[in-house]
Parts: sequence; C-alpha cells; structure tokens
Amino acid sequence: MFRSSFAMAVMGLALAACRPVAPPPPAVAFDPKAAAHIRQEGSAKITGQAFLVLPGGQTRLAAGEVVRLVPDSAYARARFETLYQGRKFVRARDWTNIPADPAYTEFTRTTTTTSAGYFTFDRVAPGRYFVATQKVYRPQDALFPEGGAMYETVEVKDGETARVVVVGR
Repeated sequence: MFRSSFAMAVMGLALAACRPVAPPPPAVAFDPKAAAHIRQEGSAKITGQAFLVLPGGQTRLAAGEVVRLVPDSAYARARFETLYQGRKFVRARDWTNIPADPAYTEFTRTTTTTSAGYFTFDRVAPGRYFVATQKVYRPQDALFPEGGAMYETVEVKDGETARVVVVGR
C-alpha cells in the first residue's frame, strides 16, 4: 500500500515537472481604443476553414470548435506572441493559460465552426484581426490530449470578403 502511494506521488511529481512553466502575461496594457473597431458594424466578411494536419498527412477538421475574432492591437500582438512563442500553432500538451485582461475578452467576437470546420464572421469593420481556434482531442487509450491551438491573421476592407485557412501543423 505504501509503495503504491509513494509510486503514485512520484509519478504525479514527474508529470507536473513536464508541464511548461507559464510565461508572464504581456507587458503591454490593454487599450480599449485600439480594439474598438471590433464593435463597429462594417460590410466586410471573414470566412474560412480550420483543421489540423497530422504528422502522417491526415487531417482533423476543427468541427464544432469556437473561433475567436480578435482585433489587432499592441496587447493582442504581445499576448499571441507569448502564447504561441513565434509560431501559429501550439500543441495541446504545451499550451499554457495566461489570464487575459477582462476588458480584452469583451473586445472579441466568437462563432462556432460547422461539422466541416467552416466559419463566418459577418458585418466586420475594416481592420486587421487574429482568427484563433483549436482542435483538441484525446485518442483512445491516450494519457494526454492531442491537437492544439492555432491562429492566422487577416486584414479586411469595407465591402470585401476575406478568406482564411487556419491550419495547425
């Protein structure tokens, strides 16, 4: 009994040591004025599809996932740089949660992907945006989740439709 408890405690500590250390939150303060265009109604549209490409070349559609439309700002750029470490995809097991400024989340829009991973944002104001989503799943008998979080950037002008493909690799 003691050996079993001790072994479980050691295993728990070993797994905890494998978790990435959470990076500090962005050093830039959130400025609502820099993100205000998200609340303006425009005539642009952003459409796209999100999916993962697995090492063997197979794809996993980001079906039924939340997609976030985040206006480009100094805070958003710093946050994405911190979360993604200079990449556009981070594996689920490497993801670290950094609490966001509460006002930041109020200046985003969300939608949900279709079963084929497609999404649309209508009535978007002109500007530059981050489009972020995730595809996380747990294979049968797997200890850890697979997949991860991914994003792309897009810029739209009034009246245009921008198409974006958000791919995790």
